[in-house]
Amino acid sequence: MIAALDHVQLAAPPGSEDALRAYYAGVLGMTEIPKPPALAARGGCWFRAGTVQLHLGIEADFRPAKKAHPGLRVTGIDTYGARLTAHGAPVTWDNTLPGHRRLYSEDPAGNRLELLEATG
Repeated sequence: MIAALDHVQLAAPPGSEDALRAYYAGVLGMTEIPKPPALAARGGCWFRAGTVQLHLGIEADFRPAKKAHPGLRVTGIDTYGARLTAHGAPVTWDNTLPGHRRLYSEDPAGNRLELLEATG
């Protein structure tokens, strides 16, 4: 039986760890968590916010996910939208999901992210 979603892994190009740290920790406010030593040798970085974990793994022939994405439930979505815009990240608002406000953006590697907040 599946009990919970443990993490979501996204790919990123070699050498992008500093930009990913600036974005996921600095802009989104997530906390970087240490990778086990055997996995740390592969590069990449892991982040957590509450029970949510995002793992960024290095992929030599990386291509960003343009449709697939993690959906991150947030509070204060307007603040996130403003922070993303201030840091040069694209922000596209979408009002097509009933009962929610949401936006789409991209991380520094070009991976698509959805941030959503319930309205009711």
